[in-house]
This record gives sequence, structure tokens and C-alpha cells, in this order.
Amino acid sequence: MSFGRILGVVALVVGIGLLVTGFNASESAVDQLSETFLGRYTDETVWYLIGGIAASLGGLLLLVTGGKR
Repeated sequence: MSFGRILGVVALVVGIGLLVTGFNASESAVDQLSETFLGRYTDETVWYLIGGIAASLGGLLLLVTGGKR
């Protein structure tokens, strides 16, 4: 397995972990109140979700193309 594919797997796992953390954080009492009164989630939750999506997509891209030169 090439280094690019290994890096892709690691990034994909980290991205999925960030997404799970973001979804769990969005269910917290603080975020539920923030969404109710402000209409949006807290900045921390949004960054978890954005980071998770970016890392997952990047990891998937590296996993698919990591071994090609």
C-alpha cells in the first residue's frame, strides 16, 4: 500500500471522527438552545462539521488516487 493511500485512510478516519463529534455536539443542550434562539449552531460545532466533511472528502480522494503516478 502506498503512502498516499495510507494517508487517505487516516484522513478519512479522522474526518469521520470529526463528523461524529460534530453531530453529537449538535445534539447538546447548548447547541439546541443556540439553534432555537439564534437559528444556528455554535461556531465550534460548525467547524467540526466543516472539518469532518473536508477531511473525509480529502481522505477519500487520496484513497482513490493515492497510488497512481
